[in-house]
Amino acid sequence: MEFIKAIEGWWHAQSLLELIGVATGLICVYLAAINNIWNWPFAIVCTAIYIYIFEQAALYADMGQNIYLLCINIYGWYYWIKKPTGEAKRPVLTITKKQIVWSVIIVVIATPILGYTLVTLSPILHYKPAAFPYLDSFCTICSLVGQVFLARKVLENWLIWIFVDIIYVGIYIVKDLKPTAFMFGVYVLIALFGYLDWRKDYRKQLKPANG
Repeated sequence: MEFIKAIEGWWHAQSLLELIGVATGLICVYLAAINNIWNWPFAIVCTAIYIYIFEQAALYADMGQNIYLLCINIYGWYYWIKKPTGEAKRPVLTITKKQIVWSVIIVVIATPILGYTLVTLSPILHYKPAAFPYLDSFCTICSLVGQVFLARKVLENWLIWIFVDIIYVGIYIVKDLKPTAFMFGVYVLIALFGYLDWRKDYRKQLKPANG
């Protein structure tokens, strides 16, 4: 009984908006992992909710990230709809060397710029000091790159998400966003499943060409 009461107390202490964000976030990532186009509407709702949540938690890089993600989710939905003629869905691609090089360059250059901007602008705008500005910025930039690859159906986007989501779990535990930390822990597992599932689809695509 004490255990049940503890769960009930924890549940009532959580933000309803955050719980809705968690639910829509988990649904959208799972649908993306199984290559289902309906992940995008759930992603749009989730990112809209987290724009507000992260602003309240002073995670400004994450807030900015979700503004960007809201836009890229709309683009991803459009891109997946425009499948090639005769194809049931957009084919899975693999990352190119050029994409890897540009991704590394973007992360290395943009991370310190964004981190410094957060540190500098917070007092000017009378916001609370940014939490973990450089680590948060690093995860944000990696996430932006990963989301572009997800929208373009690049297989390796899932490897980026596994790496970033593990870091985010720690950040959100420290910021006492426990439902969100739990969500990102599940994201790690779903991202692993997504990578394996998309890799299987990619190998199926190669069979006719090699056959």
